[in-house]
Amino acid sequence: MVTAMHDISIALEAIRAGAYDYILKPFEKDQLHLSVRRALEHRRLVMDNRTYQNDLEMLVAERTQQLSIALQDLEQSYDYTLEALGGALDAKDAETEGHCQRVTAFTITIARSMGVDKAQLRHIARGAFLHDIGKMGVPDSILTKPGPLTAQERNVMRRHCDIGYSVLERIPFLKEAAEIVLSHQECYDGSGYPRGLKGEQIPLGARIFAVADTLDAMISDRPYRKALPITTAREEIQRFSGKQFDPKVVEVFLSHPDQLWLDLHEKVGGPFQLHELRA
Repeated sequence: MVTAMHDISIALEAIRAGAYDYILKPFEKDQLHLSVRRALEHRRLVMDNRTYQNDLEMLVAERTQQLSIALQDLEQSYDYTLEALGGALDAKDAETEGHCQRVTAFTITIARSMGVDKAQLRHIARGAFLHDIGKMGVPDSILTKPGPLTAQERNVMRRHCDIGYSVLERIPFLKEAAEIVLSHQECYDGSGYPRGLKGEQIPLGARIFAVADTLDAMISDRPYRKALPITTAREEIQRFSGKQFDPKVVEVFLSHPDQLWLDLHEKVGGPFQLHELRA
């Protein structure tokens, strides 16, 4: 701004309005040239800084996307490993082959209907899929015994909840799944094990799993009996609502048609894959 007004208030107002310099008349040509050069240099620095900020933001966005993809790939690798582990469980207990996949599909179907968010859904799916991981620590003589177990053998079998929990709780991304593994034999009325939890003390994933597990056990073939009709399974689950099962979970289960559960049960190649879950 070039002016003959020698007034500091006017100068301050001009600077606030965006002027870079305030030149009083009369002025020297060199003074004007110096002021213009300083203004141009200032503008160059401002533009360079703006460009740097834009480039930095783009770089941060790009690196964030790369990191997100890397984390997704890592998580997918984890789940591939868990699926392989589920296959090892099936190999150890051939009588229940495919049980991990089916019970996970049932659990996820109920959880989605109950409005569970996708992030929590992943933890519940992993917990359901790995619920019997502790059976790796149970002797084959007990696990594959054709007849009834003795009281001592039942106590050994019951330890699979604690064994599974101790295996998983040390893995950061499986801590919530580990709680489901520990609690999957609890009953809504407090009569379950290993901790005798009651009602909503039991993790939601474990309460959902309890219904899914019973459904699969009843409508699947076993060495000692053929699969039962799904109507029988529905009646049994409804009869134990409030005792073994959470009434809210039972209500959601009963709201679905029988054919949905039969389709999931019969789906070839495993009805559900952990790595397909995304938040």
